[in-house]
Amino acid sequence: MKFNTKTIHGGQKPDKAYGAVMPPIYQTSTYAQSTPGGHRGYEYSRTHNPTRSALENAFASIENGNYGLAFGSGLAAIDAVIKLLQPGDEVLSTNDLYGGTYRLFTKIFEGFGITFRFIGMGNASHIEDYVTEKTKLLWVETPTNPMMNIIDIKAVAAVAKKHQILLAVDNTFATPYLQQPLDLGADIVMHSATKYIGGHSDLVMGALIVKDEELSKRLYFIQNASGAICGPQDSFLALRGIKTLHVRMQRHCENGKAIAHYLKTHPKVDNVYWPGFEDHPNHHIAKEQMSDFGGMVSFTTKEDSYDGVVKVVEKLKVFTLAESLGGIESLAGHPASMTHASIPKEEREKTGVKDSLIRLSVGIEDIEDLIADIKQALG
Repeated sequence: MKFNTKTIHGGQKPDKAYGAVMPPIYQTSTYAQSTPGGHRGYEYSRTHNPTRSALENAFASIENGNYGLAFGSGLAAIDAVIKLLQPGDEVLSTNDLYGGTYRLFTKIFEGFGITFRFIGMGNASHIEDYVTEKTKLLWVETPTNPMMNIIDIKAVAAVAKKHQILLAVDNTFATPYLQQPLDLGADIVMHSATKYIGGHSDLVMGALIVKDEELSKRLYFIQNASGAICGPQDSFLALRGIKTLHVRMQRHCENGKAIAHYLKTHPKVDNVYWPGFEDHPNHHIAKEQMSDFGGMVSFTTKEDSYDGVVKVVEKLKVFTLAESLGGIESLAGHPASMTHASIPKEEREKTGVKDSLIRLSVGIEDIEDLIADIKQALG
């Protein structure tokens, strides 16, 4: 089954009760049993819910995995992955990543005796220099948030396999439409399904997808025992979002490309970060492991100041100044004061997250309107 068909039919069956084509919203906490322990696969909705099960099957299908898990948020999904570890274990993570992930790692799990080291992963061969006997997990974002750095998943997977380390890839920016990390050797794929998977800025959700049965059992246990699950209403919305993922992503990519090229020639723009440019670091890897370059674009203005950037983003009218990304509407963000504010300024700036950086989530509106909006805001 091809990807575009999978988004609509993958892992799905008509509802057993009445043949409903779309999985119904099972808004229930518990299920009747004919005898103690005698149920039809569902006993309590923290453990399983038919609407969530349909979504988890869809997650697995579109990422070419065997098992999918849905969580109350992307951070709840990451939390479950780190709970696979023990005090004394070590995680190697990319040094350019979402601020919430950094905060979870450093402010929560470091307190439980897990060590996190943030390193450049642009050259995968250098990762091995940091691996120790305590290293149990490699955490990768590609493209990274917000600098759009590209990491060679296949090369990192080779390092992980050599040292028997788990490899988890945050695939939120690329989505399975553009990139499928499990096929490149990753053990775990994570999504903030709040973003492109849901696609309409109307839910908060996280996802994990794996191929290995034993690993899935460990994660399912954590999901149930910790209880950070999503509800049936959000599961229904995410399922609906998946069914249009392929057509939305096509337009996101088209518009993202046009915006990136427009910004590249604008006299008031300094640097533009978009993996589709031939001079973008590791563009050749992006071209190999991604089918297109996505709708996320970051740029810096030549007026290298916080006040200058504020003036630009406050002038935007079609782009909305807001947290998050991946919705059908275009959003603009200021990472230094918004999504990455939890990372110390000195650490942010080492990776390029300066006060002059603006991150765009390019939506699916008419491209002429989007370019006109940026033109007037910069003008």
